[in-house]
Amino acid sequence: MTPGVVIGIDVGTTAAKVVGFQVLGPDDRGAEPQRWTAQHEYPLVRPQSGWRVQDVDVVLEATLRSVAEVVEQLDGAAVLTVAVSSAMHGLIGLDAGQRPLTPLVTWADARAREVARELRATALASTLHQRSGTPVHSMSPLTKLRWFSRHEPELTASARSWVGLKDVVILALTGQLVTELSSASGTGLLSLATRTWDPEALDLAGVRRDQLPEVLSTTASLPLSREAAARVGLPAGTPVVLGAGDGPLGNLGTGAIRPGVAGLSLGTSGALRLVVDGPRADSSGRLFCYALTDDAWVVGTPISNGGAVVRWAGSVFAAERPGSPEDPAAQPVGDAAVLALAEQVAPGSEGLVMLPFLLAERGPLWDADLRGAFLGIRQHHHRGHFVRAAVEGVAFQLATVLDGLDAVTPVGTIRATGGVFRSALWRDVLAGALARPLVVTGGAEGSALGAAALGLIGIGASEGLESAVERLSPGLLEGHHDATVVASEASSAAYRIARASTVTRLRELATAAELLA
Repeated sequence: MTPGVVIGIDVGTTAAKVVGFQVLGPDDRGAEPQRWTAQHEYPLVRPQSGWRVQDVDVVLEATLRSVAEVVEQLDGAAVLTVAVSSAMHGLIGLDAGQRPLTPLVTWADARAREVARELRATALASTLHQRSGTPVHSMSPLTKLRWFSRHEPELTASARSWVGLKDVVILALTGQLVTELSSASGTGLLSLATRTWDPEALDLAGVRRDQLPEVLSTTASLPLSREAAARVGLPAGTPVVLGAGDGPLGNLGTGAIRPGVAGLSLGTSGALRLVVDGPRADSSGRLFCYALTDDAWVVGTPISNGGAVVRWAGSVFAAERPGSPEDPAAQPVGDAAVLALAEQVAPGSEGLVMLPFLLAERGPLWDADLRGAFLGIRQHHHRGHFVRAAVEGVAFQLATVLDGLDAVTPVGTIRATGGVFRSALWRDVLAGALARPLVVTGGAEGSALGAAALGLIGIGASEGLESAVERLSPGLLEGHHDATVVASEASSAAYRIARASTVTRLRELATAAELLA
């Protein structure tokens, strides 16, 4: 029987993943800890153009089912605590009985795009960013609340509370409506200076302070309610540690928490983040700042356009049979075959540049209206050039984020996780474009592992982040099981030139626009 287990809950955008982590003790040196996993997916619904919502009850059911299945797998092992990670920036209106008045309006919902555009056209946007650490963008609850006040005034007036995804998960587990510092710091409504709700931001959003939950520490705990205990098979009163947002916990769960070590996650979308020792407002306006704990904060930014850009390029430039991507006769080849086309092309794509803004972009420019483009097209460019330019466009976007992180704290190493890193081309391009050693980690349980580590701290079983991670995943921080990719100087130089050519192409485009006007 396992001596003790921490359950990490990761409620993401498309699935709830729950992992039970064996806690290693001082006598378990060299042992490989056991893991127990369950996962249930749920849809991201698009009721209108630009909207991305989810049924709150469906998400909660998937979460509780996953917890119950992990508990069943444990076969009676003692669960020390349950800790929670969740996707950030969601918004839900609740009535006086704490029942949802709205679906979960997710981070991907862009209905508040016009609100964000209006605010960004004023000096107020910079002020809000400096005070809250969250850029003014349609993803943030501040702009969503302003949208509801403008377009749904009756619903807004009837809402007793406005909460996020984490808050309803904690409510379902404990029966108490609270939030935690990490999720609150991603709303655009929290003051970094006071770590409480910002009165001016609340006025702008059209909400009262008493409509928002109390903000607790990410390592605070509440007892599992009798109702939830019966549902998941755990004893009532089991500590539920509130945890943090999935982005900050991704850094913790992949070991990217030491000074100068950035965490890169890249799948369909991506993010590059760095842990620092306190809140840092970004004067450039490019980076967010979110809490991990009271003392450890994360700066960086997500990008909307990651591996999805290359998947799109494959559907357009690498179909097995002729036809448009919408044509049933067009059968896109697999990712490996698409990337094989790009491998035939030298770094820099012979001057072809892609601006990879296919989806409404987040950082580092925070402008959902940006459109994608290929620049510098010449007759000799073929399909491989276009696919490689797509990979390089994503890499250059991340390199711009890295420039911002370097201005905060010089980055020496990047710990990377995500499906794209199965590809040697992706690894080589990113190592060259970022010009830092790229440590490719497994990281499949990153946010759940991060939550579990905070769980150990919350119950007093670990004194700090590093010791908590080490008890759950020995050797993670040292990279014992990871592969490191180091680009050659020639490769890094080629990408420096290619990034500079992007600026050149944009200037040429601006000149052409002036002539046409």
